[in-house]
Amino acid sequence: MSAELHLRIAGVLQLGLALLHLAFPKRFDWARELPRLSLLNRQMFVVHTAFIAVVVAMFGALSLLAPQALLEESVLSRLVLGGLAAFWTLRLVVQCCVFDSRLWRGHALHTAIHILFTAAWLYLGGVYAAILLLRR
Repeated sequence: MSAELHLRIAGVLQLGLALLHLAFPKRFDWARELPRLSLLNRQMFVVHTAFIAVVVAMFGALSLLAPQALLEESVLSRLVLGGLAAFWTLRLVVQCCVFDSRLWRGHALHTAIHILFTAAWLYLGGVYAAILLLRR
């Protein structure tokens, strides 16, 4: 597969992840969980979640709609690819090192979701890192 195709796949994946944020309030029962927080913490939580979704959507749009711009030999494309590789690789580290395995072990659906998202972070970080490092 070509680098452009991998970027487009990464774009679709990220747009899907951004849209997935719309299901968070119901899936994680925010109506019951968030009122326990102070007003400021509750609002910061919601706003930060929304902005993460927007940033991931922008990553996705860039990769899907303008992969050629990321494949150009330029300082800007290298910086963007490096930033995307770092972002998704760090997300992979968080998946493996921060989230407690008790959240998914012993529960087939949660384990499958954990594996799926681990694979997604690995793919996204790998695509951007590979394009950055192998284009030289």
